[in-house]
Amino acid sequence: MLMATPEIARTRIALLRALGASVRPMSSALALSMTSLAIWVRAGFSLRCALAGAAMFTLTAFGFQVNDIFDYLKDSAAQVQRPIATGELSRRNAAFFAAALLIGTFLIAAWVGDGWPWVAAAATALMLYTHAARTFPLAKVRKVLPQAGNGAPSVLDRVACFTYAVIPWIPIAAIIRLQANPFAGKSAFITSGAGNLMLRGAAAVVIGSYVAFAFAPAIARSPSDLRRVALRSLACMAVAFAVCLAIPLVLNSHVVSVGVLWHLTGPDTGAEGPWKYFPSLPVLFALLFADCLSKNSRWTRLPAYCWIALVTLSCMMLSTPSILLVQTELVRLESALITYAVACNLASIWRAIRFTSERIANSWHEWRFGPVRVINHGAFAGLAAFLGVWISGALAGPGHLTAILFAASCAIVGSALWAQYVEGSAQLLRPYGFYGGLLGGTLGALAAPLFHTSVWLLLGVFSASGSLVQAAGRLRCLVQGCCHGRPASESTGIRYVHPRSRVCRLSQWTNVPLHPTPVYSILWNCAVTLLLFRLWLAHSSLHLIVGLYFMLSGLGRFVEESWRGEPQTKTLAGLRLYQWAAIASLVLGALFTAFDNGELAPAPSLQWGTLLAAALFGLVGFCAMGVDFPESTRRFSRLT
Repeated sequence: MLMATPEIARTRIALLRALGASVRPMSSALALSMTSLAIWVRAGFSLRCALAGAAMFTLTAFGFQVNDIFDYLKDSAAQVQRPIATGELSRRNAAFFAAALLIGTFLIAAWVGDGWPWVAAAATALMLYTHAARTFPLAKVRKVLPQAGNGAPSVLDRVACFTYAVIPWIPIAAIIRLQANPFAGKSAFITSGAGNLMLRGAAAVVIGSYVAFAFAPAIARSPSDLRRVALRSLACMAVAFAVCLAIPLVLNSHVVSVGVLWHLTGPDTGAEGPWKYFPSLPVLFALLFADCLSKNSRWTRLPAYCWIALVTLSCMMLSTPSILLVQTELVRLESALITYAVACNLASIWRAIRFTSERIANSWHEWRFGPVRVINHGAFAGLAAFLGVWISGALAGPGHLTAILFAASCAIVGSALWAQYVEGSAQLLRPYGFYGGLLGGTLGALAAPLFHTSVWLLLGVFSASGSLVQAAGRLRCLVQGCCHGRPASESTGIRYVHPRSRVCRLSQWTNVPLHPTPVYSILWNCAVTLLLFRLWLAHSSLHLIVGLYFMLSGLGRFVEESWRGEPQTKTLAGLRLYQWAAIASLVLGALFTAFDNGELAPAPSLQWGTLLAAALFGLVGFCAMGVDFPESTRRFSRLT
């Protein structure tokens, strides 16, 4: 056997050093230690604890590797001392190493247990995050996808389309499959029935819809086709997942299993529980594939339409001969068509959202009654307060209304005090701040034992309802002009022209297109609401619900702040003040999820007394944020 020369040995050692440095071992080790510590606290130290930490280490290392591969030009220009940017490690070797890390992560996750779907989701998120860290989530992805054109697409274009349009469906479908049944086996559409009708040909067609969609990037004839199918796939992914969270479909398993095809295409008769895919993914994939196929030539349009009809008919044939089940299958098919239609018309939908939000942003109206002024945007604050108490009371059940009202009052007071001392000025005598409300509501929840209520139950109901409350409150922000964004393009921004708006009074951006950051917040909070409501209906851990709310709220606010342009917001160490608050929220949420006392979310229960109390509290919210004394100079006396 030939001995390696000293030069070869030194080259190998340098390569190993570069590979070790490229994974940023200290940061990856931090992910390992935090994961292991969380499992250790909850279940004690075990081999599973160590393996979970190792999986998180390799997954984090994979994320760093992918980030440096894509950002090597930017890092080189900025003279960032990382192995790929400096040339110590080639992109080819880094790509092989990243693949090895990802494969290792899956192997470790499989050894730990049924965690591979979550690993797949995290890996996909890391890849997408690489291109979405500093801009609007889809904007940067649009840049790495094939650019519009009529020439033949390159292999790299097809690979990029496959990476961003096809692969992310795997973790999305896996997460949908792993969701708990939110209604104890029932859902908005209850199906049942018995029978043994199962055509293998129909199952093959349905499974073929998955395979055909995977080959869609290979049959596209131009970069424009690739770009269109990728963007529509991403849009369908978001809409379908949201619909599945909002309207879960549960099919009772009363059919004969015929092997792996049945597990992929029909109700699952195994121990994992009923099938919950809604809308129909095979039909959705058939629509996406047919869209790509029909653009090749006029001769391929008829086969494309026939393929959609064949997949649709096959899905119907996989149903048992029950009128109710067939009707429910039709609902799934209709949902797939609606999802696809929404994905194909996102530009028009966004224009409608922009038009509506701009109308709201310039809709300030006020009424004077002597020294008292009533402003119309207070109605949105009242709506938010009403929803907060009503939803919280319904989720908590009877016996907790007093504690909810006390904590909600603390949230209003906290938001006023926070904004007064953080942003308060002679021009802003009674502002309100979100993080002050979050802090005040949390402190108010700590007093829950005084009202014979669990602290975690109170935190849980406020977390589950908090995103929807914030979304309603952002409508007030549009009218008032607070929380506004920085200048944006005409196709993205909205214009503020009302002289009462803060944009017109406190900035130089009157009639300038600005990022509609309150709209971004509304969209994000609606998505978070769907997730948290689903977890509550599935009777998940209150610690998990609270932790996810703090984490998701922090993530959304951190990104949102990068587009905001309020001149009074302070900047510390390169980050805006509320970005630091968002980081604190994220860390706090992670800690909440790590400690669990076994308390689960109870079943909702609506009481008429809760509705009346919520209406009265909504009136309080309206007066607090929509009624003032404009001629007074006293503190807290006026809103502008």
